[in-house]
Amino acid sequence: MLFDLPTLLSLRVGIDVLIALAFWAQMRRYPAIGGPGWWSVSALLSIVGSVMLLLRGSWPDALTFPLVNTALMVSALCAWMGFRSYVGMPRPLLPILTASLAFFCTTLYFLVEWDVLAVRQAVFTASVMAITVLCLVDIQRADPQGRVPEMQALKWLTAVEFLGVLGFAVALKVGPWSQADVTPVFIFFFLLTKLLRVVLYGALVSYRLRIDGDKARQGLLQREADSRALIDNLSAGVVVFRPDHTLSSINAAARRFLGWSEGGANRALPEPSPQGWRLLRDDGQPMRRHEVPFERVLATGQPVRSVVIGMPQAEGTGVNWALCNAYPENNPLGGLRHVVLTFIDITSLKTAQAQQKHLQAQLAQSQKMEALGTLAGGVAHDFNNILAAILGNADLARQDLLENATARESLHEISTAARRGRELVRQILAFSRQQPMARTRVNVCTVLAESCTLLRAALPPEVELVQCCAPEDLAIEADATQIGQVMVNLCTNAIHALEGRPGRIDCQIDTLPNSSPVLPPEFAQTCARLGVGVARLRVSDNGRGMDATVRNRIFEPFFTTKAVGQGTGLGLPVVLGVVQVHGGAIEVDSEPGRGTTFTLYFPVAPALPDIPAEMGGVSISPIVCEPGTMNSTPSQPPADNRSPHPSAMADDSSAVPHHILYLDDDDTLVFLVRRLLERRGYRVTAFTSQTQALDAVRADPDGFQLLLTDFNMPGMSGLEVAKAVLAINPLLPVAVASGYITDELQAEAKAAGVREVVFKTDAVEAFCEVVARLVRSEPA
Repeated sequence: MLFDLPTLLSLRVGIDVLIALAFWAQMRRYPAIGGPGWWSVSALLSIVGSVMLLLRGSWPDALTFPLVNTALMVSALCAWMGFRSYVGMPRPLLPILTASLAFFCTTLYFLVEWDVLAVRQAVFTASVMAITVLCLVDIQRADPQGRVPEMQALKWLTAVEFLGVLGFAVALKVGPWSQADVTPVFIFFFLLTKLLRVVLYGALVSYRLRIDGDKARQGLLQREADSRALIDNLSAGVVVFRPDHTLSSINAAARRFLGWSEGGANRALPEPSPQGWRLLRDDGQPMRRHEVPFERVLATGQPVRSVVIGMPQAEGTGVNWALCNAYPENNPLGGLRHVVLTFIDITSLKTAQAQQKHLQAQLAQSQKMEALGTLAGGVAHDFNNILAAILGNADLARQDLLENATARESLHEISTAARRGRELVRQILAFSRQQPMARTRVNVCTVLAESCTLLRAALPPEVELVQCCAPEDLAIEADATQIGQVMVNLCTNAIHALEGRPGRIDCQIDTLPNSSPVLPPEFAQTCARLGVGVARLRVSDNGRGMDATVRNRIFEPFFTTKAVGQGTGLGLPVVLGVVQVHGGAIEVDSEPGRGTTFTLYFPVAPALPDIPAEMGGVSISPIVCEPGTMNSTPSQPPADNRSPHPSAMADDSSAVPHHILYLDDDDTLVFLVRRLLERRGYRVTAFTSQTQALDAVRADPDGFQLLLTDFNMPGMSGLEVAKAVLAINPLLPVAVASGYITDELQAEAKAAGVREVVFKTDAVEAFCEVVARLVRSEPA
């Protein structure tokens, strides 16, 4: 026999097993594709039907034939359901189950109750043909225009199967062959069509995978295009580097930040790699290689977040600042594919912060100056009273001595020291009010020498003071007194830092070019713009030093580490103010136990043009050690130094002395002024009480030719007394004396009718000259 039925059934079982496993694997691998699961179930049911045919004769026919026909029919239904699931059509499971049960019952009925073979065959054939027609209809609906070759091939195969089923029925009905002869042939035919159908189902799965893959690639390309457009239009910069330092991609914001040309990354036009970038740290210093975010990611493989970097621009146009983040991008195997740098341009923020710091520094400086001015105004009155008493009494004592008396030298030193205190008060007052100082060309070596000379007189014997200046003709444009004051303050602080122990203080002056790297950047730029060099003054000691906390506060007014009564905390603030007023810079280097070094930088004065020798030159003496008395120039003593009363005023022929009313709350000054004026022939009535002075004017309004009153007194001020006196006698000349004269005081005094405001510590001749001028003046 050509076709052996058991062999065909065995072969069919084996093929169905392979088909079931193959479609089950596809179902597991591609769960999103409908169909393979149903086709796997269809193969399993086909196996059941083939096995039942092989067992025919061993089992009862009432069980075998219904199960075989039902399994084969339901297998065709599952194949149809698999196609509908593949194309996304609905799957009517309940009607299918109902039809399957009805088919089984019908087959069983025609086998048990009414055993008619032709009817059973007709029911089976009709059922399979109906399923084939439904499958053809669904294939046509799924591909109406015939664009999918796999669908068209499946449609033709289904049509061939339909004809085969029809031929099998006709052959059994009208042909001369028996069922035993026809069945093997048609089983072989349907085995071939099954194999073709499995191939086409696999092709459909591949087609769906290809379609889905194309859609995924298109979607990926679209997402990449969208992401690229989004990244390119971001205001934040994005740069992607390969591990070999080559550029992978960069957006427009990053190109603008780096100052590159517009356009995407182009290998034909290479841009600088990160190895060639000149990056700056947040403090403005060059960033080392291991600090660069790109290199840190390469070295550690970990993200780097919130790093402030600066990118100097071409031709010194400035620095662009950015807040940078960097992270690695790895491949599926964990290897590094790219290093992604993202950054936000914070240049405007850094500029605003710099301006804010500058404004804060100005505000702090203003507050310091205001505090210093408040202090100066508070102490000026009492301190100037003391200085005036010292200077006046020293002058009076000198007049009472013989010309060759040894005490004159001591009085001269007293006057010199008091004059220096007077100048110091004036400088503090001017500094606190931030008044510009008259600058001249000053030889800093001369100032240093004179300052050291003054300091050695008060220097402890165990302290060595060393000075070194080169070149000796180094000059700056400055106020000589202020520069001397700076040197004295710094050396005095150095002496205190030694705390009574043996030590050494070095004062060195040298020059530096304006391009020196040790200079503060802003100061160096200023000197380079002016085209001058730098004078550097260093004052060093080997004392106790300072920690960071103290070092950060040393320029605050009234901050001091000295014990009560040993320091006021004004020395270094005055130094800072003087240096800043002169356009200089100051640096402090100190550590506990290693001493302290103050370094001051000043612009060197421009070179003077050559002066002919016969014209001579001008010698500038920054610290004037004035001989004599309170005068700014030496005064000649009277012809008779033993005479306590000089002659009457030569310019006044009247025999009646002028009557002066003097008011001051300080008994010492009352005593001094009375003696000064009485020696010059004036009649003086002095009071320490405002009420007594006013009562004296009320008692005799025309009995005084001048009222000289102190300004700062408890109760009524000098201006209030002046107003009350002028209300009594508007023609009486009034002068106000003060140790702290401000523009506001002068304006208020003028408005109150005061003729003149006198500085208390002026020289004796100047003080008395004001009195003489006012008592001779006509009423205004």
